[in-house]
Amino acid sequence: MRTRSIFFSLVTILIICGMFYAGSAPAACRNPNLVLAQDPLIIPAAASSKFIEISWFGHAFFQLTSSSGTRIVTDPFSYYIGYSIPEVWPHVVTVGRDSGNHNNVDLVKGDPLVLWGVQSWGDAWLSVNTTFRDVLIYNIPIHTRARHEFVKGAAFVFEMDGLCVCHTGDIGASFNEDQLDLIGHVDILLVPIGWSATVGPDIAKKVVEQLKPKIVVPMHYYNRTFLLQRFLDGPYQARFLEVNTFSVSKDTLPPVTEIYIPKVIWYGRENDR
Repeated sequence: MRTRSIFFSLVTILIICGMFYAGSAPAACRNPNLVLAQDPLIIPAAASSKFIEISWFGHAFFQLTSSSGTRIVTDPFSYYIGYSIPEVWPHVVTVGRDSGNHNNVDLVKGDPLVLWGVQSWGDAWLSVNTTFRDVLIYNIPIHTRARHEFVKGAAFVFEMDGLCVCHTGDIGASFNEDQLDLIGHVDILLVPIGWSATVGPDIAKKVVEQLKPKIVVPMHYYNRTFLLQRFLDGPYQARFLEVNTFSVSKDTLPPVTEIYIPKVIWYGRENDR
C-alpha cells in the first residue's frame, strides 16, 4: 500500500509542477530529484543513441540541432562584433539579453519563432516554458552585468533527445538555490568567462561545480587567451576542437566533466589558441 501511495503522490506532484506534456514523457531536465517520504526518487533522462549537434559561432551565439532536424539558435550577435556572420535558418531563436550582441534576430533567415527572456532592454523578465516540435524550452531569470549596475537577463534550458543543454546567458553571479531548482539537471553547459559583462573564469568554475554537467563549453571571451587559460586551470580535461561543431548523444557523454573548446575565428585570428 505504501508503494501505491508513493506512486499516486508522485503523479500528483508531476501534474502540479506541469511536467506532463501531451504525447511525451515527463521532462528530464527540470527538478530531477523529488523526495517522497524518506526515499529519494530520481527521474533521469533516458539513455539515447540519438545525436544532437552543437555549433558555436562566437560570443553567446550557438545553434542546437536535434536528431529530427529542429534547429534553435541562441543570442545572435551584431554584424560588427568581429566574428564571421553565419547563414542560419532556425526554427526557434532565443534571446537572453536585450543588447546588440545578443538580440540581432534580423540576422537569421526564414521566419522562426522568437522567444525573448527579457523585454525593454532588461527592464522586465519574460517567462518561457514551451515545447516546440521535439524540444522542451524554458528559461530562468538571472541578472547580467552592465557598466554600473545589474540588469535583468535570462538563461535557457533545452531538452532534446534526452539531453539537457543549459545556455546560462550573461550571468553576472553564480546561481542561487532557487535558480538551481528551476534549472534542474544539466548535461551540457554553455557558460561565459568574459569577466567585464559576465562572470569571469573563477565564478564560471563555481557554476560548473553547481551544475555538474558532463560537457562545458566556455563562451563570451573573444580572443582573450588569459581568460580561457585561467578557466582551464583546474581538474577537468580540455578538448580543443578543430571545427566549431560537435555532436553528442546521451550514450556518448563523457563519464566525468570535460571542457570542449570549439574553433572560431575572431578578426581573422583563431580563438585563444
